[in-house]
Amino acid sequence: MTLQQTLSIIKPDATRRNLSGKINAKIEDAGLRIIAQKRLCLTKEQAQKFYAVHAERSFFNDLCDYMISGPVIAQVLEGEDAVVRYREIMGATNPANAAEGTIRKEFAESIEANSVHGSDSPENAATEISFFFSTLEIAG
Repeated sequence: MTLQQTLSIIKPDATRRNLSGKINAKIEDAGLRIIAQKRLCLTKEQAQKFYAVHAERSFFNDLCDYMISGPVIAQVLEGEDAVVRYREIMGATNPANAAEGTIRKEFAESIEANSVHGSDSPENAATEISFFFSTLEIAG
């Protein structure tokens, strides 16, 4: 087991429905610690830069528009194998395929409005965390 950090974003559909506390409870109940957190409204340019890896995909513009449709909560999570653990807690991207008890099964509205984002590798976690947080803002 390796102590890791990963990025979590509580997306606009979840902040709109005031679900951040319930989502954070699931995260903490699973043994991950929230060591940095901020609520913000992304600009179109920030959303495009963050999701640049998807720029050539057909859903890119819709994804960026969705991510700027309301506030998000960016968080750094820490724990044993945090990247894999958080992905398990989130559930499948498509909530219809997500396991019972996962965030997306319980709270997602659709594949796009699926309530949360999480890093998919330790390398991407480091990049994504630095997109939102300076080292001074992370209180491990």
